[in-house]
Amino acid sequence: MKLFIAGHSGMVGSALTRRFAREPGVELILRDVRELDMTNQAAVDAFYSAAKPDAAIIAAAKVGGIHANNTYPAEFIQINLAIALNTIHGAYRAGVKHLLFLGSSCIYPQLAPQPIVEDSLLTGPLEPTNEAYAIAKIAGLKLCQYYRRQYGVLFHSAMPTNLYGRATTIIPKTPTCCRLDPTLPRGEGGRAAGSRRLGHRRARREFLHVDNLADACAFLFRLPHPPDWINVGTGTDVTIKELTELVAAAVGYRGRIVWTPPSPTAPHAN
Repeated sequence: MKLFIAGHSGMVGSALTRRFAREPGVELILRDVRELDMTNQAAVDAFYSAAKPDAAIIAAAKVGGIHANNTYPAEFIQINLAIALNTIHGAYRAGVKHLLFLGSSCIYPQLAPQPIVEDSLLTGPLEPTNEAYAIAKIAGLKLCQYYRRQYGVLFHSAMPTNLYGRATTIIPKTPTCCRLDPTLPRGEGGRAAGSRRLGHRRARREFLHVDNLADACAFLFRLPHPPDWINVGTGTDVTIKELTELVAAAVGYRGRIVWTPPSPTAPHAN
């Protein structure tokens, strides 16, 4: 099987590359942004025509934290819509029979009942700060669903929870999309004295290692009749307070932790 992994250099894409490189009979097809502009339909069509992949996993996306999503919504919706449309439609036109599109848990309504189930999609308003990104991901999911329904191709989607792992890109002072201080997972501050100012003490988050997501994608790829879309996570969550205490203990942080009020861009964090 010739498998195209779109976005192979990112955190998710690199995990998928490592995972499927171990699969017998799989030949990986990889292109970085200098070799393939996935926002350009003609370029994507030419790639599919030349490479002739049998299957594809679409992990490419323009991503960013709360601040970036809230500041540049036009770019987030335009670029991610273009990537989804070009890679999915291009795959269909090129005769690709199996495609897995990776979305995000932000596709679900801001106030969806917990735990979030797949049927919650499109039942309420989205989180305003990342609405543009979420709409683009919903469009990709629906493209897969409708191409599968109308044309009989095995196009389906997976919605991962908050991810962490190798190749994580951390931009200082830029909140992540899961509203978590991005320096927290790597324990910045170490053993230094002083204090860290953190918010969202009672907010709960679910985390999944990116290699476990890759295993889940390999499992989904082997199913003869996977669902149109499925959530991928651990099924358990922790409060940010609990996570902070775990990280502090692991890195030997002895400073004071100060909990701040919710930020205006994260109204439901406590």
